[in-house]
Amino acid sequence: MKIREATAEDWPAIWPFFHKIVADGETFPYPLGTDEDEGRDLWMVAAPGRTVVAVDSIGTVMGTANMYRNRMGNGSHVASASYMVDPAYTGRGVGRALCSYSLDWARAAGFRAMQFNAVVETNEHAMALYRSLGFEVLGTVPEGFLHPTKGYVGLHILHRRV
Repeated sequence: MKIREATAEDWPAIWPFFHKIVADGETFPYPLGTDEDEGRDLWMVAAPGRTVVAVDSIGTVMGTANMYRNRMGNGSHVASASYMVDPAYTGRGVGRALCSYSLDWARAAGFRAMQFNAVVETNEHAMALYRSLGFEVLGTVPEGFLHPTKGYVGLHILHRRV
């Protein structure tokens, strides 16, 4: 697996799984009806942020991440990131590789920490991954997310030093 900067040419490979994940409504607080142009604008972040893709040996996009400052001004020393793995590649370490990559990026860019603002508490795979990489739950917004089958569930705020 190789992780590299995402280009505009990668978007057609990202969009199908981005669309499925968002439309499923289980893990991302994006509008369920996000169209392709809106999705591209949400995901493909501009510098100084970064969007990357994880590709296999023949260049197939297996997952993607974006990383950026969590806040501006006096909060700009804390990074944040989001990850999406094509469901066809779940369980192959793509999410772990992307998360580790973003932590390395944050460290190299001079950030002091990484914070996730909205991890759906029922997203057990993501929570297990983040905990294994040293993230701690700082708090939970009760009923902060409307899950399509489980109703109102919490949104965790996670943090770790980089």
